[in-house]
Amino acid sequence: MTIRPEVVCTSRAPAAIGPYSQALRLGPWIFLSGQIALHPESGKLIDGGVGEQARRCMENARAVLRAADADFTDVIRAILYLRDMGDFEEVNRVYGEYFPERPPVRSAVQVAGLPRGAAVEIELTAYREK
Repeated sequence: MTIRPEVVCTSRAPAAIGPYSQALRLGPWIFLSGQIALHPESGKLIDGGVGEQARRCMENARAVLRAADADFTDVIRAILYLRDMGDFEEVNRVYGEYFPERPPVRSAVQVAGLPRGAAVEIELTAYREK
């Protein structure tokens, strides 16, 4: 039996700004595309500092997880992409609010740039049996 990826899509998170899906479910695995701080309705980068951007990333990810019938307790891996590693402490503070117990494994890397000039991008992988 072949398991085919199922596209996960919701209007409660920003539409893709390129040829990719918000998420793909492959059996119990849910792979979310990286989220930047785009407003779900306007598709524009929100105003505010890196903390506000991190919160918008996480809220966008929450919407995609919900569309896959999952939540943050199902997240097993996260990758934080930061334009400036000096923002790590603030992003970490906001990110930690979403994982008060059993946080997932995680990497954080500094990158030269992110789409739309974002300060942070957050990518998640979750595992949830249907």
